[in-house]
Amino acid sequence: MLKRSSDNRLNGAQVIVDYLIREKVPYAFGLCGHGNIQFIDALHERQSDIKTISVHHESVCGFMADAYYRVKGQPVATFTSCGPGSANLPIALAGAYLDSIPFLAVTGNVPTSQFNRGAFQEMYRQGAADFPSTVRSICKRVFQPTRGEQVPQAIRQAWKTMVTGRPGPVVLDVPFDVFLESAAEETPKPEEWSANISSRCGADPDGVKKAVDMLLKAERPVILAGQALKLSGAAPELLALAERLQIPVGHSMNGIGAIDTHHPLSLGLVSRGGALQANGATRQADVLLSLGARFDDRTSSSWIPGYSFTIPPTQLIHVDIDPDEIGRNYPVALGLMADLRTFLRQVLAELETRKGVADVAASRKKWLATIDGMRQEWNRFIAPGFVDESTPIHPQRAAHEIDKALPDDAIMVSDIGVHHNWLLQFCKPKRPDSFIGTMGFGAMGFGVAGVLGAKLAAPDRPCVSVCGDGAFFMHANVLGTAVEYDLPVVWVVWNNYAYASIRGLQRGYLDGRELATDFKDPHTGKPYNPDFAAMARSAGVEGVRVDRAADIGEAVRKGIAANKPYLIDVNINADQNPGGAGVWELPGLGVSKVAIGGRYQP
Repeated sequence: MLKRSSDNRLNGAQVIVDYLIREKVPYAFGLCGHGNIQFIDALHERQSDIKTISVHHESVCGFMADAYYRVKGQPVATFTSCGPGSANLPIALAGAYLDSIPFLAVTGNVPTSQFNRGAFQEMYRQGAADFPSTVRSICKRVFQPTRGEQVPQAIRQAWKTMVTGRPGPVVLDVPFDVFLESAAEETPKPEEWSANISSRCGADPDGVKKAVDMLLKAERPVILAGQALKLSGAAPELLALAERLQIPVGHSMNGIGAIDTHHPLSLGLVSRGGALQANGATRQADVLLSLGARFDDRTSSSWIPGYSFTIPPTQLIHVDIDPDEIGRNYPVALGLMADLRTFLRQVLAELETRKGVADVAASRKKWLATIDGMRQEWNRFIAPGFVDESTPIHPQRAAHEIDKALPDDAIMVSDIGVHHNWLLQFCKPKRPDSFIGTMGFGAMGFGVAGVLGAKLAAPDRPCVSVCGDGAFFMHANVLGTAVEYDLPVVWVVWNNYAYASIRGLQRGYLDGRELATDFKDPHTGKPYNPDFAAMARSAGVEGVRVDRAADIGEAVRKGIAANKPYLIDVNINADQNPGGAGVWELPGLGVSKVAIGGRYQP
C-alpha cells in the first residue's frame, strides 16, 4: 500500500517507482548514496512489486540493465546518487546508446535550493547542478524536473522517448528535494499514455516493391543482419526471406545469431576479421540488403573497397529505423526507414503476389556454389587451430571448446578484448539472444557485469561470461553481487596476462615497441596476474584453473551444472591474433594485412 502524504498526494520518488511498476519493470539495479535515499525508500515501500539489486560499482548496474534488455526485450531501471555515483554510469550509458538499448537511469542530484552553491558533489562550475550536460551526448535524452509537480510528466515522457523510434537509454535526473516533494494524486497510466503507441513503422509501399524487384533481379544477392534486426524480433522473418529467395546471410558483430549460424545460408561474420565466405560474398554481391547494420570501420574493413564491401558497384538497399544511419557511409540504391520486422513482413507479403519466385530461388545455385567454395577454403585455413594442443592454450581452440560445451539454450555474454574477436568467429549461436556483447562503444566490463543481468532475464538458461583478465580485474566486485543474490553465472576468464588486443596493435603497427600492455612480475619478468580462482573462492565463488585445452569443455560443463556462481581461470596464449578476410586501418600508421584471400577488384 502506498503511503500518501497528509494531502493524499504521492511524492516524486513514489510517482517514479509506481510508474515503473505500472510499466511492469521487474528490477531496479543500482547503488545507494545520500542523493537517492528517498528514491530507495520508495523502492522499499514497493519491494513486493519491484525487486532491487544492489551493486558495488555504478557501471555494473548499467551493464546489467543493458544485457537484461538484450535477452528479455524489456527495459529496466537503474538508480545512482549525485556526483561520483552517477558519474560512474556514463560508460554503460554510452554503450547502451550506441547499441540502441533502452533503460531508464534515475540519477540523484543536489537539492534545488542548493543549485549553483557548490553543495557537496554538485557539478556547478559550468552550470547549476549540471549532470545532464555530462550525459547529454551519450543517451537519448535527459529530463530534469525541478519541482515535484513536474515529475509525472517527466517520467511518462522519459519512458516514451526511451522505447519509441530508435530505442536508447534515457536519464531522469532528480534533485533531492524533488524526490520528496508532493507530486501528484495519481501516477500517469501507461495504458493511456504509452501502451497504444507503436513505432513499428512500415516502409514506403513503393519502396518495398522496388526492393523486391531488386532482390528478384539480383544474381549475387546477400543479406547483412545487424543489431537492429535482433532487437526488432525479426529473426523468423529474416529466415523466411532468406530461405524463400535462397539469399545467403552475413552478420555484423552485434548481428551474430540473427540466423542460426549452422544454417547452410549463414555466412558468418562480415568484418575486418571476417570469414572468407562472409567477406567474399558481401564484397562480390550485386545487391546487398542491409538490415540494421551501421557499416562501422570494423564491419566495413575501414571502408576500403574490396575487402568487406564494394559499394558501388554493389547496389545497397539500406533499411533502418533511424534515418540518420541510412547513407551515412555508403551511397544507397534504395534507402528505407522502417521497423525491420514490419519491413520484412511487407517484403514477404509482396513476394506472395509475384510469379516465378521459385525459379529465382533455383537460379541462385551457382552463386551459392561459389560461396561454398570460399567456405571450404576458409575451413582449410582455420583447421589447424581446432586441434592445437599447446599450452598456453591456442585462443581458437579455447573459443571452440567453450562453444562446444554450451547447451543450445545457453547465453554467452562476451566482454571486449582480443577474445571477443575469436569468439565472434568461432562460436556458433543458434538463437538471436544466445550471444551478446557491446560492440559500439566497446567498454571493458560489459561481459563481466552483464552476465548478471542476462541471468536475471533468463533464470532458467545457463549464462556464461567470457571476459579478458584485464576486464575482469576492473570489475571483480561482481563476485560479491552474484553471491549476495544467488546468481548462478559462470565467468570464463581469458587469462593471457596482457591487454593483448592492444599489444597486438603495438606489434603490428609500432614495430613491436610494447609498453603498458603486458602484466609482468617486476623481479622475474615472468607473466603476472592475481590468482583469479583464489580471488573467486575468497568471495564465496567456486574457482578453478585450466591449463589444457582438453579440460576447458569439462570445466564449463561443471560450472553450469554447479548451479552457483563459478569462475574458470583459463591460461591463454597471447601471441596469436585472429586472422580474417578483411583489414583495418589506423590512419597514420597503416593498414593491417589480410590473412586469407585478397582484395576484390570488380
